[in-house]
Amino acid sequence: MSVTTVIGKASPFDALQRWLPKLVLAPTMLVVLVGFYGYILWTAVLSFTNSSFMPSYKWVGLQQYMRLLDNDRWWVASKNLMVFGGMFIGISLVIGVLLAVLLDQRIRREGFIRTIYLYPMALSMIVTGTAWKWLLNPGLGLDKLLRDWGWEGFRLDWLVDPDRVIYCLVIAAVWQASGFVMALFLAGLRSVDQSIIRAAQVDGASLPTIYLRIVLPSLRPVFFSAVMILAHIAIKSFDLVAAMTAGGPGYASDLPAMFMYNFTFSRGQMGIGSASAMLMLAAILAILVPYLYSELRGKRHD
Repeated sequence: MSVTTVIGKASPFDALQRWLPKLVLAPTMLVVLVGFYGYILWTAVLSFTNSSFMPSYKWVGLQQYMRLLDNDRWWVASKNLMVFGGMFIGISLVIGVLLAVLLDQRIRREGFIRTIYLYPMALSMIVTGTAWKWLLNPGLGLDKLLRDWGWEGFRLDWLVDPDRVIYCLVIAAVWQASGFVMALFLAGLRSVDQSIIRAAQVDGASLPTIYLRIVLPSLRPVFFSAVMILAHIAIKSFDLVAAMTAGGPGYASDLPAMFMYNFTFSRGQMGIGSASAMLMLAAILAILVPYLYSELRGKRHD
């Protein structure tokens, strides 16, 4: 039998095998294209229209962006994001790195301790916000507990203080995310060549010096990844604010995601809400694009 005859009589299962991966991935690709990129494009279009309670396609140019930038509440939300994001990222990195270095010493009960610090990541932000709202509530949380124990001068009323409520969000977010940062850095530390560390120890370098000058600088990709993930969490934070403060007192703890939701779905100003969503996307891209550029550039030079 010739080779041509064999090829011509190929089994239908061969064709199915070639097309099966494409068929399996097709629904996912469709959902991503329509439900993600499609709605991003639709939101961008709405930000240039006079949409209010319902979408409208009357073109108004940059009018919604001008109204957004003239809105005092947007600037309060942006300022809060700078404070919240900066403290959240910085504190989470410090705590995560310290915990990772501690666990890298092969201490006893490492698995148990690692599980404890990773547990908050298993909770949703809604649960985290609700739990910390109870803990920091002046009427029934830590404030009341310590005063009932005799600490009459103790006050922890940050949750109702417009000047300090943003720090309550930082505390809750750091509690949830620092364990995740620890896991990232612990994985990075375990991948470091131990011969380098032993060589530094032979040369008389102390353990803090080894970590500060040799080990941690080699984890630059982990730092970049952690910062990018934490920044993304900070910018899109909505559920934590909704559960913990609802943006109050007043709108002292408002964040851009909360601003976008309120103006789009509660106040019926879909145009301004869409404009704020696009500025949030631009903030994420401002972090993501330089990171991807540096990574791709580094790979080209390798």
